[in-house]
Amino acid sequence: MNEVNLSMRLKRVFDYIPEGTRLADIGSDHAYLPCYAVLNKRCTSAIVGEITEGPFNSARSTIRQSGLEGIVEARMGDGLEVLTPNEVDVITIAGMGGSLIASILEKGKEKLQGVETLVLQPNIGAYQIRNWLDQEGYSLIKEDILEEDTKIYEILVASKSSTYKPYSDSKNKEMFIGPHLMHNQNDVFKKRWNHELNNFERILIQLQSAKQTEESIQKIKEINQKIEWINEVLA
Repeated sequence: MNEVNLSMRLKRVFDYIPEGTRLADIGSDHAYLPCYAVLNKRCTSAIVGEITEGPFNSARSTIRQSGLEGIVEARMGDGLEVLTPNEVDVITIAGMGGSLIASILEKGKEKLQGVETLVLQPNIGAYQIRNWLDQEGYSLIKEDILEEDTKIYEILVASKSSTYKPYSDSKNKEMFIGPHLMHNQNDVFKKRWNHELNNFERILIQLQSAKQTEESIQKIKEINQKIEWINEVLA
């Protein structure tokens, strides 16, 4: 993988970046995605945010080798602190846990001014991102799920200005599983949630066979609810 040939996961993230935008890619590592986006005329400029020196230097090297100095800029800092308000139109954050992505967005909320689109690819914990987006007034307009190298990834696309309402009366279930994904199930979706179902059923047996405490009883209740949701969706 490089700035000319992206992995399937990053290529799918690229597909959801609107044309003619100014991009910020947070936690970009080698800056492959932003360089690819500019080289392919999807974005007019890009900012790469890195928190540690190694990935920051790798990003600068890729930018230099791509001949994109002055168009793609690497900045070192924590999350969205590398940005100023109204500097970009779209932000991508890929390859982190959902909890961390939600934390980055929360800590940098004041830097989101002018940002119309968020394209977020959590490795786990997509629910936490959906919850943050909902609380902050972002509309979840698209979702995708794919498998690459035996790992399953979800992609969430959110808009600040869209009036689309992704959730119904079954909001908790939809936020847990994904409102778009559950209504447009592909083979990867079914594989992922059948695997999750087996995991939850195994955990439930372990909890039920152990000594019951107030905490374990509550945990059993939560897992039973998730099992019920998954069975409803996969039925």
